[in-house]
Amino acid sequence: MQLSRLLRSEDSRQTLDLTLRLTQRSVSSEFKGTTLGRLWSFINPLATIAIFALIFGIVFRNEVPPGRNSGIDSFALWIGIGVLSWTFFSSGIMASMNALVNNSGLLTKVYFPRQVLIYSAVLSLAVDFAFELLVLVIIAMLMGGPGVLLMIPALLVVTLLAGMFAVGLGLILSIATVYFRDLGHLWQIFNQIWMYASGVVFSLNMLDSVQNRLFDAGWQINGAPIPITTIARLNPAETYLEAFRSCLYDFALPSLPVFLACLGWAVVMLSLGLVFFRRHSASIVEEL
Repeated sequence: MQLSRLLRSEDSRQTLDLTLRLTQRSVSSEFKGTTLGRLWSFINPLATIAIFALIFGIVFRNEVPPGRNSGIDSFALWIGIGVLSWTFFSSGIMASMNALVNNSGLLTKVYFPRQVLIYSAVLSLAVDFAFELLVLVIIAMLMGGPGVLLMIPALLVVTLLAGMFAVGLGLILSIATVYFRDLGHLWQIFNQIWMYASGVVFSLNMLDSVQNRLFDAGWQINGAPIPITTIARLNPAETYLEAFRSCLYDFALPSLPVFLACLGWAVVMLSLGLVFFRRHSASIVEEL
């Protein structure tokens, strides 16, 4: 029993060490050879916010209510929070699902805990997301005051939970991608649908009017409107986006139901991912 615990402890240390090393290598090489270097971590989110705010705020004239505690009335910030949070969330899943296939040469030559490729893929994106969060915090502070600083601990927790979900789903999809290479292309299509279904560029409150129009047109269930908004809120990505927006736009902690949903999705998905990966990862080398 003591030897078994010692071996598990040694495996855990090796996994952590490899994860950190791979993450450091990925982060340090990301802007290698560029003139502006790490400054791109600040320029990219600002450009993203400006582009989406221009398209959906001015061209399509989307609007959102002011922040509850912050008083901020800025669609640019609101959509920026959604787009950058979604990018971290979805990119973590995409990078994870391709991690095994993209490192097939390494996996067939050297033995190491294969899950570190998934862990490091999400962790390196989390480092980039930290810089983007810093940009969002500064903008929110300029617009609504220093109250957003009190939300930083909650932001870190939500980021951790979103990362856990991405790792869990990534562990499952990475194994599936080894056996079904078309999955990556199919996922890109699904990812676009998922983005718009998650309220990234529009408030889900808009679905209430859609729900009412459908009801007036005769679309109903037992005399009641089809619960489109309720169904949309079962989407885990929407839940995490709502939590990020509570912190950065409203200057408020996520509501208890939202936080519990974030926690539940993270724990369940990570648990499923770990179990699935441990059962099927031993035989993937033959398929690579």
